[in-house]
Amino acid sequence: MSPRSASVNEELRRRSKERLLQAAVELVGEHGYDTTTLGDIADRAGSARGLVSYYFPGKRQLVQSAVHRLMHRTLEEALEREPRTAEGPERMARAIDAILGLARDRPVLMRQHMAGLLQAEVGFVPCPEQRRLAELLRDTVARHGSPDVDRDYPMLRALLMGAVFAALVPGVPMPVPVLRAELFKRYRLEWGMGVPPDAEAPDGTTCDTDLSRFFSTGGPDRPTGTDRGDRSERTTQSK
Repeated sequence: MSPRSASVNEELRRRSKERLLQAAVELVGEHGYDTTTLGDIADRAGSARGLVSYYFPGKRQLVQSAVHRLMHRTLEEALEREPRTAEGPERMARAIDAILGLARDRPVLMRQHMAGLLQAEVGFVPCPEQRRLAELLRDTVARHGSPDVDRDYPMLRALLMGAVFAALVPGVPMPVPVLRAELFKRYRLEWGMGVPPDAEAPDGTTCDTDLSRFFSTGGPDRPTGTDRGDRSERTTQSK
């Protein structure tokens, strides 16, 4: 059998990482961070356990990357949904609603994510997923008319993180509509923009338990984790 090409190996590695990211989001959302092990994630992804440490330094880094993936894909989906628009205020409203929607619809996952960011031994871990999220938020700030994106982007990020935290504090959570109203007031947005809490959510913004659209693990007419190539890679990496 001839050796696989570099492009095939790269595709297999990409698909393996995608499955691990999806499995991490699913399991932490279902069971919480502490009770989810790297072995659980590997088993859900159909990967050898050695692959997890091969791709990620540890569980916290894996989970952060996975949640940042979910965040940037959710935000991207909200910004680009129909009817598509380049108008700054509408895009800012969609961005705010997308992030607050994650706090409302996936509280366990987002609470664990926020807790991880506050841990001194790991803290905030820059990764490609986080950088893409930052790019989308920076673009949103720019389209909204900011004269100084380098100043205003960190403020938007801080306000969104604070709103998510406030919505998830056990025992004293603030209602998402109240947090939304404050953010909309700050950015001078009309209540009817984005996805108001009492409006029917458009396609792509509901809390869907199937997260596969955010984690591309296969190609056309190809299985997503059971083909011979993936099994071969798992065997090689686990040795």
